[in-house]
Amino acid sequence: MQVKTIRTHFITVSDKLDDVVFRYVLPNAQTNDIIILCEKIVSIIQNRVVYKKDVKLSFWAKFLSKFAMKTPYGFSVGNPYKMQVAINSTGLPRILFASFLSGLGKLIGVRGIFYRVAGNQISQIDGFYGKAFAQYGEMGILGSQDSDRVCQRLKDKFGFSFAIADVNDLGGNIIGRSNDLKDKEKKILTALKGNPAGQSNQQTPIIILKNTN
Repeated sequence: MQVKTIRTHFITVSDKLDDVVFRYVLPNAQTNDIIILCEKIVSIIQNRVVYKKDVKLSFWAKFLSKFAMKTPYGFSVGNPYKMQVAINSTGLPRILFASFLSGLGKLIGVRGIFYRVAGNQISQIDGFYGKAFAQYGEMGILGSQDSDRVCQRLKDKFGFSFAIADVNDLGGNIIGRSNDLKDKEKKILTALKGNPAGQSNQQTPIIILKNTN
C-alpha cells in the first residue's frame, strides 16, 4: 500500500468529525482508498477529555506510577495523572490487582499484564504530555467511543473504508474499522509500521492508504 499523510489544523473539541473528513479527506482520497484516523482526534472531537486541573492526585496514583514502564511517548501510566485517571475509570481495587499481577509478570519476563487486567481502555489514555503540543500537557485524552460504529457511519456517508488507529513508534492497534475491513487489520497495521503519521508535532492525524486492491 502507498501511504499518504494528511496535515490538518489543530483539532479541538469544537470540531466536527464529518467536517474534518469533508475538508481533508475528500480532496485527497479516491475509490478503494482506506482512511485511517488517529484515535486522538476522534476522542477529542467526542470530547473524551479530562483536564489536569480537575484531576486530584492520590497517594496511590503517585506511588503506583513509579513502577510503570516509561517510554519516550507519554510515559503511559508512569505519568501519575494518567494513573489517577485509570484509578477513577476502573476503581482502585482493580488497579491494585492489575499492578500486583504486573509485578509478578515482570519477574518472569511477561509484559502488558497491567493493561489486560485493568481493562476499560486504560491503555488508550493519552495526553498529560506537552512536548509536542503544549495543549496536551494540560489534558488527558480517553479512548474513543463506539469506534466501529463511527467508522461504519463515515463509510456509509462518504463511501470510503475507514479505520481508527492508535499508532506510535513502538507499535499500533486498530481501535475501530468499517465492516468491510474486518479481515484487513493485519494488512493495515503492516502499512502503518514505523508510524508514518509521526510522534511529534507533524500534525498529520489522517493517513490515506492507496492502491489497496
